[in-house]
Amino acid sequence: MSGKAFCSILGKYKDIIGREIGVIDENGNIVACTDSAKTGKAKEHICHEMKSRKTKDEYQKDGYTYKYVEREADPGAEYILFMSGEDAEASKMVSLLSVSFGSFENLHDEQFNRLSFMKNVILDNVLPGDIFVRAKELNFQENASRIVYLVKFPAYASKRDINPIDIMQSIFPDKAKDFVIGLDEKDIALIREPKNDKTEETEKVAKEIVSTVSSEFFTKAVVGIGGPAAEIKDLSRSFKEAQIALEVGKVFENEKEVINYKNLGIGRIIYQLPTTLCEVFLEEVFKSGALESLDRDRESLMTIQNFFENNLNVSETSRKLFVHRNTLVYRLEKIKKLTGLDLREFEHAIVFKVALMVKKYLSSRPVKY
Repeated sequence: MSGKAFCSILGKYKDIIGREIGVIDENGNIVACTDSAKTGKAKEHICHEMKSRKTKDEYQKDGYTYKYVEREADPGAEYILFMSGEDAEASKMVSLLSVSFGSFENLHDEQFNRLSFMKNVILDNVLPGDIFVRAKELNFQENASRIVYLVKFPAYASKRDINPIDIMQSIFPDKAKDFVIGLDEKDIALIREPKNDKTEETEKVAKEIVSTVSSEFFTKAVVGIGGPAAEIKDLSRSFKEAQIALEVGKVFENEKEVINYKNLGIGRIIYQLPTTLCEVFLEEVFKSGALESLDRDRESLMTIQNFFENNLNVSETSRKLFVHRNTLVYRLEKIKKLTGLDLREFEHAIVFKVALMVKKYLSSRPVKY
């Protein structure tokens, strides 16, 4: 169990008892203490003296009372609980707390095992046949619907006081239903049981993550949402979908902070196409040298973007661009002459839009040498 978890429960004990309390691990080091200055110091002599005794009753020395923690999960690892005082009250309280502490640790270890299991499931590190058995052992509801969110903190720096996993745990403290899993220093997976599988509800949670991270922790987060998993074995699929959502979103919708796999549309199809096929498609659509000329013509690019944003409406586009309608028509004719496609024709506009997305996808791929 982590020192942080030890400190959490020890602080609660001290608030009630009013005495200094600490824990010594099997190597003789103080891993947690209500007096933080003592954390990390060695007390090997106490371990040796207690091991040399034939009984595991309380041991008192130098103003402290020591007692082995009664562990069920791992009897071989012997933690020692200590408390200030050598009086009868200290002896009684340290014995009582050792039992309570052992129970708390068992619960913590079970939660850790549940978290570890979930991480291995989404990463495909558990054989399909073992998932059901292990889920039953850890008291998981097998058929509960769950969704995987992949939260990326692109602006996070490791020297900051608060790290991403602490941020996510503060937003989702319910460890029974919300599983916050650290994948690396910038990526966190959240497995959650939603109230319902409606897209609005799912995206609302993601937007709350982005908003809370921005307003309370002053950093940025991008969230990819996988599809609902009806069973635990489907969580790996939901996780992969969340990954794809972020990858596709980075190419086609890099201004968005929440990307749902369900809403990727044609971008998802293009992303899964072989690059050679995409290159052939562009060669078929555009005249030779048309793309290069278009890249150098910022005015035409801006016109194309606005024309699509305004649903191919000439009047609305000219108004938004603050240009005369005839000027816009002239620009569209210029684009037609350059590319061979008339954006005022619906079929040509569809081909042009897809071609631009394909070009964007190819530009995002690593250069091969």
